[in-house]
Amino acid sequence: MTPPERRLWNVLKHRPDGFKFRKQHEHGPYYVDFFCYEAAVAVEVDGIAHELGTNPQRDERRDAWFASRGIHTVRVRATDVRDNLEGVVAYIVGTCRERSTA
Repeated sequence: MTPPERRLWNVLKHRPDGFKFRKQHEHGPYYVDFFCYEAAVAVEVDGIAHELGTNPQRDERRDAWFASRGIHTVRVRATDVRDNLEGVVAYIVGTCRERSTA
């Protein structure tokens, strides 16, 4: 795990708002940084590498694959995890809350 992923995991592993997350979770042909089964939310922490070469197109295909299976992908920037961890966690938990009550 990258330092931003470890930083986020240190919060998510304590089940914020009661949501359980798995780290480095395999789902089909992909691995996601974090996954919440209850809300069907995949969380990806994107560093600079996600902006290079064909990586944006690869991420779009991956997100589409998840969406076709009812899984919503939340992408957060690594710099946001570093600079605004509380806001990132609130965004992730808010998304999980919305999806688990829908």
